[in-house]
Amino acid sequence: MECIKLIGPTTRRWLIAALACLPSLAPAGEAIQILTEELPPYNMTQDGRLTGMSTEVVQAVLQEVGVQAHIQSMPWARAYDIAQNTENVLIYSIARTRQREKLFKWVGTIAPVRWYLFTLPQRDIQLGQLDEARRYQIGTVKDDAGEQHLLDKGFAVGENLQSSNRYAHNYEKLTLGRIDLWIANELNAFYLVRRAGDDPDETLVPVLSLPDLGDDQGLSMAFSPQTSDALVERFRQGLKTIRDNGTYDAIAQRWL
Repeated sequence: MECIKLIGPTTRRWLIAALACLPSLAPAGEAIQILTEELPPYNMTQDGRLTGMSTEVVQAVLQEVGVQAHIQSMPWARAYDIAQNTENVLIYSIARTRQREKLFKWVGTIAPVRWYLFTLPQRDIQLGQLDEARRYQIGTVKDDAGEQHLLDKGFAVGENLQSSNRYAHNYEKLTLGRIDLWIANELNAFYLVRRAGDDPDETLVPVLSLPDLGDDQGLSMAFSPQTSDALVERFRQGLKTIRDNGTYDAIAQRWL
């Protein structure tokens, strides 16, 4: 501020006002890190830049709260670990499940989701309840909500779960006969099937709905538990504002 004192009072007042209008990184000393994964069409890299419905919602919230931050995409297991153990980390799109409730500070829902166990029509698999899936090989993604849900229900990696680092791997495994079932959310599954050149209405069969995986909560944005409550609340209010002013609905119409 010493340099400001050296200039005239009129210019000094103008400069201070201008600086006050600039967006800050976050409240004093709280620069944030934002992490996500490749989960199309929610978050994905296209032509070298991150896009997707959830990404656009997060960017709109950042603009609303006046925060500038870089968004980094990485494998989910790595992002999930960093977000649990590092201060001021925002992670999205994350399912708000019972297992995760106390592990993060939740901002709010940013996208809808519906979870299923999928198979191929030629497999002729029928399930009345989740326990009946134990005799099949199921494709999961390491540390994602689907895998955590099945682990919580007594399934095990290496027995009836095959864990991967990429969602697209599971559709490949399903078509190659390496797994019998694929746990996935509907929008992501349909997107990956279309990207592979197939028609999801003809290729995928949702054999079991999994509403207790958090369909009513949707996908969220959340902060690491070490983050200050004031910063979390600032983002909650930003998300509420873009919902109230129609920005969220405009984004959703482009993707859903």
